[in-house]
Amino acid sequence: MDAVVLVGGFGTRLRPLTLTRPKQMLPLVDRPMIEHVVGRLGAQGVARAVLSLGYRPDAFEAAYPRGRCAGVELFYAVEPEPLDTAGAIAFAARTAGVRDAFVAVNGDVISDFPLADLLGAHRSQGAAATIALTPVDDPSRYGVVRCGPDGRVQAFVEKPPAGRSPSKWINAGMYVLDPSVLDLVPEHRPSSIERETFPALVQRGVLHAVARDGFWIDAGTPAAYLEAQLALSGGGWIHPQAQIDRRAEVRGSVVMQGAVVGPGASVVGSALLPGARVGAGAAVERSMVGFRAEVGADARLCDFSVVGDDSKIPAAAALSNERVPGA
Repeated sequence: MDAVVLVGGFGTRLRPLTLTRPKQMLPLVDRPMIEHVVGRLGAQGVARAVLSLGYRPDAFEAAYPRGRCAGVELFYAVEPEPLDTAGAIAFAARTAGVRDAFVAVNGDVISDFPLADLLGAHRSQGAAATIALTPVDDPSRYGVVRCGPDGRVQAFVEKPPAGRSPSKWINAGMYVLDPSVLDLVPEHRPSSIERETFPALVQRGVLHAVARDGFWIDAGTPAAYLEAQLALSGGGWIHPQAQIDRRAEVRGSVVMQGAVVGPGASVVGSALLPGARVGAGAAVERSMVGFRAEVGADARLCDFSVVGDDSKIPAAAALSNERVPGA
């Protein structure tokens, strides 16, 4: 089976880390995010991943020059312009010559949703499209779905106002689509699968859903990116080639290759990307420090501050929920 993986976005919510690389090429623990996503698909029978590319396609081509990622064959489909979700899926599927039912996934979603459950429901119901659903406490950031007892989708509401959601079940960013769905997507212009394609399928009664309460993270924000780091590492991980001073404290954090934590420094609930340096006496709490970035001695970072690649935080500076450089 083929899978179309959406990786063409600009990753604005994770800036400045995404100023120099696509979001899916950011590391999650010991490898890029895209390898977690594609690897999970490959383990469930996907033979080819069609990457729907837009922003910095060269980063993927350089990382996987032989056209394989996590043991899965890759096909690169580079959008000529941003085409939104449905447009990107359709462009990628058409370009790759997809002819049978296929999977489409958001490239920043890490999930243990069983693909077999989605495929089984899709085939048994004779659906044109079947979407995975997951519950969240605050559905206002997502596409919310209301279903009948047979799993047929009755309503699809994109980002409802807080407190007015018809359900807690949201679009989990994983779909099985028949090629016939592509006929609903216009060529050569942006088109949203959430606001255009899915509502059209609801009207025809051919959109079904499978709801499951399991592991699911949309790793597209600083808080969620940190959550994914800690979840995938089992609560924290230190690369063998990181340098942690014996007088430093590192707790519940991911410290990647070549990172350095100086004497008296503390790193709690945070992620240090490759080559990051935390100076003596500095404190990093619930924050991220980018590739080769430096946090000066006695500086303080907290509340999801994000330091971009090669940036330098002056000694004794204090940052709370800030981006350096500014996004």
